[in-house]
Amino acid sequence: MELLDNPVRKYAWGSRTVIARLQNRQVPSPHPEAELWLGAHPGDPSYLVDEHGNRESLLAALRRDPVARLGADCARRWAGRLPFLLKLLAAEEPLSLQAHPGAPAARAGFAREEAEGLAADDPRRNYKDDSHKRELVCALTEFHALVGFREPAATVRLLRELAVPELAGHVQLLAEQPDSAGLRALFSTWITLPQQSLDRLVPAVREGCLRLLERAPAGFRDEARTVLELSERYPGDAGVLAALLLNRITLAPGQALYQADGVLHAYLSGVGIELMANSDNVLRGGLTPKHVDVPELLRILDFSSGPAPIVASHTEGVLTRYHKVAEEFRLWRLEWSEEHSGDVVPLPKDGPRILLCTEGKVKITAGSGRSLAIARGESAWLDAADLEVKAASVDAPAQLFLATDGLRRPGCCSPDLTSRPRQEQQRVLKNTHSGGHRRAGG
Repeated sequence: MELLDNPVRKYAWGSRTVIARLQNRQVPSPHPEAELWLGAHPGDPSYLVDEHGNRESLLAALRRDPVARLGADCARRWAGRLPFLLKLLAAEEPLSLQAHPGAPAARAGFAREEAEGLAADDPRRNYKDDSHKRELVCALTEFHALVGFREPAATVRLLRELAVPELAGHVQLLAEQPDSAGLRALFSTWITLPQQSLDRLVPAVREGCLRLLERAPAGFRDEARTVLELSERYPGDAGVLAALLLNRITLAPGQALYQADGVLHAYLSGVGIELMANSDNVLRGGLTPKHVDVPELLRILDFSSGPAPIVASHTEGVLTRYHKVAEEFRLWRLEWSEEHSGDVVPLPKDGPRILLCTEGKVKITAGSGRSLAIARGESAWLDAADLEVKAASVDAPAQLFLATDGLRRPGCCSPDLTSRPRQEQQRVLKNTHSGGHRRAGG
């Protein structure tokens, strides 16, 4: 069990306050800071820091002894690589409209670009590796996003509410074919429009959104405001039109969202914990000055429609489990209120584990007796050999996120009640056995 020193990624859409404040650094930071990376991504790995202050790249440590660090099953399944990447994401401005490829598309695309001789840092490159990039984001603050195609019938109602004459033919296209094929046809039409057409259509849509908001109708206000904001930042961008087709959602703190292969999405604003397969494969569709490969994006997009994929969760005392598990990753949130201050919670018993404290202070203790305290903004790495590990708050309120791979059944289950009076133990056990559920963040 070792402390982690993690890289901060500076992108224009990031925040000058969130990550700096979390790490108790000067606020505002000199540059926007968008992501804190925790893991062993070759592009920017974390560093292990021992009790003497010695530092070693987590990537190098895994390469030197993958079985001890990851466990035999994990090391064998992913050829000695850490299969997940944990991030803290601080979005002050919208991210690009994007989707991630599935594993077959990633393997084929990576092989094709390698054969073409594209350099790893070539801006035309779509595939940085041969893996899919499924991901889960859990809100720390109110978190706004566009994700997945809305039901076509609802989108037709929105487009008709806008009352934009230039959209009439497009609305008719989807109204006559309100299914995935109709969505594909409309999205493909918009994303391939010549710039001259976009320069006329996007302002017309903007005016339609303004009129809609002035009429104060019951629905689609958030959608209209979002399109207005995007059109101000990206005038003449096809991604502004694409935003009209997507579910516009707001996550409350503690709620989580899952992005499967090929789901078109854009994170708009907010702070969240992001956990993903350890990949950097992104196909962009707009709202960015970066490379957009329209044919490849259309090849990997999933045009099925429906509500946004909010992740179910179950809270039991301190612990919240997020039910969506990918083979590469699994996420928990541990939250100690004053009522649960000092409660001891067993963590997953083996495999690679990364812990990030986002509030208060937490003490981590292994069965060997070794312990480590991590405060707000600090993080820790647990080897597969770190067994019978438990966590307890030192200061409440406290919050801890835990990430590991998705191969195993966790030992992270019920709270350790031995630290409580007998009457309190009986009350908690009664609540646990009753199967009480509450919505994350509720």
